[in-house]
Amino acid sequence: MSAELTLTGFWSHAIAAALFVSLILWRLKIGIRHPAQRLMLAGFALTACWAWLSAIAPSSPLPVFAETMRNLVWVGVLHSLSSDGDGERQHGVRWVYAAVAAVLGLQLVADLLPIALGAEAAGTTVTATATILRITAAAGSLVLVHNLYGQAAPESRAAIGTAMLALVVTWGYDLNLYTLYYLDPAAARGLIDWRGAVIALTAPLFAVGAGQQDGWKMRLSRAATFQSLSLLAICGYFAVMTILATALRGTGWDWSRAVLILVLSAMTLAAMVLLPSAKARSWAKIKLAKHLFEHRYDYRAEWLRFAATLGRSGANAPPIGERLVKAFADIVDSPGGLLLVADENGTISEGAHWNWEGRPFAPDASDGPRWRELEAKPLILDIDALRHGSLDGGSHLPLPEWLAKDETAWAGVPLIHNDRLVGLVLLAAPSYRRALDWEDFDLLKTAGRQAASSLAEAHGQQALSQAQRFDEFNRRFAFILHDIKNLVSQLSLVARNAQRHADNPDFRADMVATLQGSVGKMNDLLARLAPQADSRPLKPEAQPLTPIVQAAIDAGNRGREVRLRGNQSLWGVADAAALEQAITHLLHNAIDASAPSQPVLIDLLADGDEVAISVSDGGKGMTADFIRNQLFQPFASTKDGGFGVGAFEARSLVAAMGGRLIVQSRPGKGSRFTIRLPAPEPMAQPKRKRA
Repeated sequence: MSAELTLTGFWSHAIAAALFVSLILWRLKIGIRHPAQRLMLAGFALTACWAWLSAIAPSSPLPVFAETMRNLVWVGVLHSLSSDGDGERQHGVRWVYAAVAAVLGLQLVADLLPIALGAEAAGTTVTATATILRITAAAGSLVLVHNLYGQAAPESRAAIGTAMLALVVTWGYDLNLYTLYYLDPAAARGLIDWRGAVIALTAPLFAVGAGQQDGWKMRLSRAATFQSLSLLAICGYFAVMTILATALRGTGWDWSRAVLILVLSAMTLAAMVLLPSAKARSWAKIKLAKHLFEHRYDYRAEWLRFAATLGRSGANAPPIGERLVKAFADIVDSPGGLLLVADENGTISEGAHWNWEGRPFAPDASDGPRWRELEAKPLILDIDALRHGSLDGGSHLPLPEWLAKDETAWAGVPLIHNDRLVGLVLLAAPSYRRALDWEDFDLLKTAGRQAASSLAEAHGQQALSQAQRFDEFNRRFAFILHDIKNLVSQLSLVARNAQRHADNPDFRADMVATLQGSVGKMNDLLARLAPQADSRPLKPEAQPLTPIVQAAIDAGNRGREVRLRGNQSLWGVADAAALEQAITHLLHNAIDASAPSQPVLIDLLADGDEVAISVSDGGKGMTADFIRNQLFQPFASTKDGGFGVGAFEARSLVAAMGGRLIVQSRPGKGSRFTIRLPAPEPMAQPKRKRA
């Protein structure tokens, strides 16, 4: 496009040339660090050259050539910025830049034709085609700017933002100018005159962007590449259709109907092939990933999805085995999979499956050796290659018969945790069956380590839960055994006294009551051993303490002297059965620690808003270290044949009632265990009944 400029056009382009020359001198003075800024300096030079040639020789072809070279350099700047720190570029991005550069090359050819053939020989068709190519180049360049800025890191956008804005202004003005010129050349006269002024306004924007030496580094994502390709394809489609329309204008041939039928037929055929066929869609995805990108997988997206699937929780979450299989299947677009696990005896079995439509697992005699070999050499299994004998695949043993005959299985992922094979995931073949490559092996192997940790943790949690249930049963059995020991002692005392007092009616009545009470307690103990048995919920309430203490003395004195002292009219907030059991434990410990001639003392005391029940003995006492570290630990006892659960259970029962158990002891001076319980509210304590 060439035309005589007005005075306004001359000065606007001259000022633009002066500003860009000044920009070059300033940049050379402060120095340049980033390679993209060196290309930017070349862009400044060509912009200044174009502006000056447009001012002094607007009718010659030189400004046109300078403009095309300027655009090529600016596209080169964008191409340099789209590289990462190692200079690695995605193949799809290269194609986009190559397409824009090709359009600019065709533009040079179209501009040379009128010179080589003459304006009359070239005709208006070549001029119109050159204008269309300029429109396409400007649109494609704007697409590159948009995607580069949109995919830049947030900290990099501030550094390149003003420079990108300057390019948007430059190519945006060109896009509108050439579009209007194509439709009505006369109407574009004003835009041509003020074009230099607009370019002059971009000089300060370039200066601000070029002045920021740091931050000129970013990476394009796959989304940016696909977006660039798609938008550029749209621009190319309109350019081709416009060129065809211009070339065939005036020929008298109704080409539009034929082209329309051809395009619609192609689109219909593509839709019929791609939309219903999962295999075709999978094939297209693989081909795009293989030829447009250096890597098939978007590792960040795959890892986030893998972790989200594996870590899914909640009431509606599938079991860990199903989640694990689905996580691997999503990576390689597999429709389903099967998880094999081995128990502690080495028996291989099916652990879980997700959408598995192949044959079920069938054990055979070689499963153990296969499992051990895979554990020693954990490689991803290419089952197709193993099935056809084209690859060793890390195993010297043939595939099991059920797997060799099942074409569903496609890949095997061993799950290794602490050098132990905890599982094997078999994946079904995707819709488009392909050979596994190094990228599949690396990604599946890395994901296998993470999945193995999760599976081992789940198995560990299950084993811990089982161990906790056994521990609860053992703890419950130890408490019950301790109570049985007390009952046996009570019954033994009854049996000894029966030899001397069998003829005494009062003794016989007391013996029968004792036996009935012991039988009832034994039945309660047996009920507590049931797997679903829950501990009886405690119901602390205000009640007199003396009857509870006296019942404990009667049941646990073992024929020894036990003195009850203090305020026997006290009331406390307690559960009668639990308090009796706690006092009985403490009484037995006091009796065992005392000499036969020493009485055990039980005192009832009031202390503000609490009541206290203390059990004292004159035995050998305990050290502070034993009280702190061993007394309330289950199964720790200083008595021969003791279970070490009496003090532990007593403290647990007292704490469950909202009370405290305090221990005072000195070696050689005896011990005092004090149960402190809440005192009832004054209004809640009823008057004591008189006999």
